[in-house]
Amino acid sequence: MPELPEVETTRRGLEPHCVGHRLLCLRVREPRLRWHVPVTDPPRVAGARIHSLDRRGKYLLFRLEAGTTILMHLGMSGHMRVVRPGQALKSHDHVDFELDSGELLRFNDPRRFGSLHITEDPPEQHPLLSRLGPEPLGGEFRGEYLHRIAAGRRVAIKNLVMDSHVVVGVGNIYATEALYRAGIHPTRPAGRIARQRYDHLVGCIRAVLEEAIEAGGTTLRDFSGADGVPGYFQQTLHAYGRGGQPCGCCGRRLKEIRLAQRSTVYCPRCQR
Repeated sequence: MPELPEVETTRRGLEPHCVGHRLLCLRVREPRLRWHVPVTDPPRVAGARIHSLDRRGKYLLFRLEAGTTILMHLGMSGHMRVVRPGQALKSHDHVDFELDSGELLRFNDPRRFGSLHITEDPPEQHPLLSRLGPEPLGGEFRGEYLHRIAAGRRVAIKNLVMDSHVVVGVGNIYATEALYRAGIHPTRPAGRIARQRYDHLVGCIRAVLEEAIEAGGTTLRDFSGADGVPGYFQQTLHAYGRGGQPCGCCGRRLKEIRLAQRSTVYCPRCQR
């Protein structure tokens, strides 16, 4: 599934191609995404100028003039790319954003778990966004905040940082890597971690995400950015996907377990 770095990489790739241009229409070939997509453009979309392209968690926010916003989620296997007019369709090309520049932003989603929503209200009030936690790269996400949220809780720390109501966009790969760097065992109860360790963990989460964004995301399945080029952060992973291999710090074999139905890799010696 595309995670925050992949979505942010996509946002940065699409932004120069669409911001300031008019959206001539949304061409929907397959309305049966996670939620049904209207085939006919609603008022204030056709011909509206795109003022900005933002991201909230894993959602892309195309902000149009007159206060309309298009919320786009890439789903589990979806991606958006920039294509030229007349470029042949590929299988699972479901939606085109047709721009006055002649370029198209094309959404491809083999599993159809992505979604597209249009709202006239502030997007922060949309039911899909209103309960999300702070952005991990924003000023609100600090060790003090995470320590306060965790107080008295017995939930595993990895599950806590992957909870989108606590902080958005820290998926399985990045939680695994951040906990490895911070030296924190993924199953450790969140309420039994000292404030200083939370300061360090927040720094590790930020660093892992920022490095992944710079690398263009992590190559998983068929993910690629807006230019069609895959990300390369996977080449620098220290824990995720390396169960049974030696730890890069101490040499002991990394252990792989299942935690909340997800693969979790950690070092039994380095992570406590």
